[in-house]
Amino acid sequence: MASLIDDGGTWRVQWNEGDSRRTLRLGRQSEPNARKIHEHTEELIGCRTNRVGWRPETAAWVRDMPDVLHARFVHVGLLKPREAANVATLGALLKRFEAHATVKPSTLAAYRQSIESLKTCFGETREVASITQADADAWRKTIAEPVTEKDKDGKETSTQLAGATVAKRVNVAKTIFRRAVRWGLIPTSPFADLRSGSQSNPDRAHYISPKTIRAVLAACSDDQWRAVVALGRFAGLRVPSEIVGLTWADVNWQRLRLTVRSPKTAGHEGHGVRVVPIGPELAPILQDLYDAAETGIPWIVPRLRDAKVNLRTTFEKIIARAGEKTWPRLFHNLRASCACDWVERFPNHVVASWLGHSPLIAAQHYLQTRDAHFDLATGLTGEAAQNAAQRGRKATGSDGKTPSGPNRETPSEPALAHSCASAGPSSVGAEGFEPP
Repeated sequence: MASLIDDGGTWRVQWNEGDSRRTLRLGRQSEPNARKIHEHTEELIGCRTNRVGWRPETAAWVRDMPDVLHARFVHVGLLKPREAANVATLGALLKRFEAHATVKPSTLAAYRQSIESLKTCFGETREVASITQADADAWRKTIAEPVTEKDKDGKETSTQLAGATVAKRVNVAKTIFRRAVRWGLIPTSPFADLRSGSQSNPDRAHYISPKTIRAVLAACSDDQWRAVVALGRFAGLRVPSEIVGLTWADVNWQRLRLTVRSPKTAGHEGHGVRVVPIGPELAPILQDLYDAAETGIPWIVPRLRDAKVNLRTTFEKIIARAGEKTWPRLFHNLRASCACDWVERFPNHVVASWLGHSPLIAAQHYLQTRDAHFDLATGLTGEAAQNAAQRGRKATGSDGKTPSGPNRETPSEPALAHSCASAGPSSVGAEGFEPP
């Protein structure tokens, strides 16, 4: 068996192994600690000789052994070298996240904006476990602040991400670090309590009126373009993802219904396919396109099958040809305008079913408050609005000041009571004051 030898404060363990003597130098140790090491050493020798496992106590002792002492056991062949600690870096986490992403390419492209932002802020070699909540707060502040850059002429320009873009990047970062927790790389996410903000952007909302869309449809060069615009504006389809796969087999002419397959929501149970109504504005456009369709081509809009088609540039030219100004989010606001029209005529749950999302999502990203709503609520429409404006000018004077002197009307309660009494029970105020 092994012997414990004291060399005047430094200790060593010796044992015979075949024809040779092996020595394990322990260095300077207290006697109790040296005897404990000697005890475990004898067990390690016996287990190796007899090819049996260690006791749990010895296994725990080996696990917690200092690296210097562990290296000495490795030198005499009693232990194997420790594997390098599997330190998770941010670069490795982001690469793994991309590899396991099961989203559409367009969504992954949006993810990469957040990924590059995290790399720029923390560096790819940063240990994931070292990122704190304070670091996450600092990162969010950085991406939300204006960035000043110099153009090729040396002139400084300032740019700033929209609030909706900041919210999107924060949500992606939170998803990435939730995965890190699930994969056991960190115990908790430093981004868990980070405020995202709203991903809706009211400043880019625009209602496309019936007058405008009629002018745009008239300016379209052919039936296929009219169908693209009409399917977005009158059927609420996403352009181009939900139109590109439409076939004539999806059209139910008898019941005027259209089956729509959505790549964006295909991963959500029950949201991959929906049916939308073919309204009176859309039906004749589809009919014209069907009558002119080539035999054997199943697609409703074959042009969209060509990946080289630049929809945005062509649509901007059509809008300009119609004499209209280009609105923000060209195709999204077609769908949003359709949602606004539908929600004023049909129940929320019906509109949500037709559009393929929840009423909450519709309220956040599609529905808009327009001037027409105020006019309808106040009764100031058409001639009534003009009369009210004229009364306002008369009451304030042409210079914007309230008239004084004998011409100023100062109605009092008795005069108002007298006028009401003399009007008679069947008299109604002038149109514009009372609803028509």
